[in-house]
Amino acid sequence: MVSQVSGAVVAAFAVKFLKGGSVVTPLQPTTLPALVAEFLFTFALVYVVLNTATAKGTSGNSFYGLAIGFTVLVGAFSVGNISGGAFNPAVAVGISCIGLSPWQNIWIYLVADFLGGAVAAGAFKAVSTPICLVRHIDGRLVVERGPQTMAQS
Repeated sequence: MVSQVSGAVVAAFAVKFLKGGSVVTPLQPTTLPALVAEFLFTFALVYVVLNTATAKGTSGNSFYGLAIGFTVLVGAFSVGNISGGAFNPAVAVGISCIGLSPWQNIWIYLVADFLGGAVAAGAFKAVSTPICLVRHIDGRLVVERGPQTMAQS
């Protein structure tokens, strides 16, 4: 997390340097819609990342980048005008450094993004619990836990 935030700050100052004296009009999001938008698409993004890039059932899948990228794209087009479409606390720090979002709104992104990520991780864990397989081998019962998800069984 420290590396992401550091990268966001460096990138923000690089943009400020390269853009010179550009006038930036900060986004003034309405609190509740922005919280909901950030939560929903952070949930979607984390859930897609966990299912495509980390799940054992999708190992060898070389298309996870497309799934993740299109999730961000859909989120940006869908709710970018509502919340700014950060979907990541580090991005929220970056847009605040640039002036695209006022610093007093950073809590909206932090709360919604951390909560959305935590709920997505919980949902992934709940759905991806190991399946128990009880077999009779050589006269005894053997319990095996497989790497399958419930959707694969």
